[in-house]
Amino acid sequence: MSAEPATPQAGASAAQRIDEPTASSPAILLHADNITRRFGGLVAVRDVDLVIPDGGIISIIGPNGAGKTTFFNVIAGITDPTAGSVSFNDRTLITKPQRVWLESFLWVLPTVVAVLVGLLLGATNSDTGIGFTGLVAIGLLVFMLVLAIARPPWYQDALSRIGVIRSARPNDVVAAGIGRTFQNIRLFQNMSVLENVLVGMHLQLRSNLLDHFASTRRQGREEDEARQKARDLLRLVGLRGREDELAKNLPYGDQRRLELARALANGPRLLLLDEPTAGMNPRETAEMTTLIARLRRELGISVLLIEHDMRVVMGISDRITVLDHGERIAEGTPEEVRADPRVIEAYLGKPAA
Repeated sequence: MSAEPATPQAGASAAQRIDEPTASSPAILLHADNITRRFGGLVAVRDVDLVIPDGGIISIIGPNGAGKTTFFNVIAGITDPTAGSVSFNDRTLITKPQRVWLESFLWVLPTVVAVLVGLLLGATNSDTGIGFTGLVAIGLLVFMLVLAIARPPWYQDALSRIGVIRSARPNDVVAAGIGRTFQNIRLFQNMSVLENVLVGMHLQLRSNLLDHFASTRRQGREEDEARQKARDLLRLVGLRGREDELAKNLPYGDQRRLELARALANGPRLLLLDEPTAGMNPRETAEMTTLIARLRRELGISVLLIEHDMRVVMGISDRITVLDHGERIAEGTPEEVRADPRVIEAYLGKPAA
């Protein structure tokens, strides 16, 4: 990293950072506390703290292999932490799983009870008893497996009362108000642009199976509203008029925009952007930088950003966290981080003695 002041690219002027929160002490939206993630003997992330204020843009930078994406995956619920926790909107969302074996025991216990009851009832008629036992046992087992997959709130509360603690899954994280894009684009390539955005709205739709079978008015109204919202998001990210094109036919930069529109479809309060300008040319990079600043300004969305382009990072970030070998080595404003000797050393190496 150069110690020279970095100037933003066209469209990413210093004026974009005027969008910073005006409150002297903005509310904390996300707090990651002592996050550690081990893979066997390898410590990918070690005791990393991070605070994201409501309405802030925070960047994570560091050399390749610094642990940035692993840290992202922990916050997104893809990888459980080995230690530490993540609180979002005053709710503990991510934590180290504890006593998860008890949940499997709960699945087996009702089945065992059903088998014993069935055997007692079928003591005088073995054929009837075995049939009854099998049906009840299978029914209870299927019911418990469906609960384990769907994990309704009351089921999770019941687990917590007996000491079973699990981290939020990716769909729970999205439902809580966190959206994400990926370093490698993950679109439904053979679906249309509009359909890709509609997929991102599934947690907001309330129509049930009966509504769809009967084609009720509620289902029709909800579909119309979802399509209109999807068109509005496509217009926001600069893809107006391309709703019916297949995602795979879009240019690379527009596929990045589409992935961003899909992440916005669920109305998140926080966006996790994993190298959103990777592979873009300078013009596309400048346009994406401007778009990210606009999302904060117009929608009030907070952003956590991983990015290798230092002009983007320095031009848009409120604060920057620097990781190296899984540890946080620096944190501060762009000006503070740019001049930090540890950051310069991490990128350029230690000068020869």
